[in-house]
Amino acid sequence: MDVKKILTIVVAAIVLFYVITQPSAAGQAVQDILGWMRDGAEAIITFMKSIFA
Repeated sequence: MDVKKILTIVVAAIVLFYVITQPSAAGQAVQDILGWMRDGAEAIITFMKSIFA
């Protein structure tokens, strides 16, 4: 087994454990990440619009 595969399995196990033991906190973390991604995408769109406007 290579190191990358072992690390992938370990990370997946930790995430699964977190989701099972603290589902509301895991859900909030996902919402926070998605909100951060949305804000970043909106900033890029605003930047692109200002370049071509």
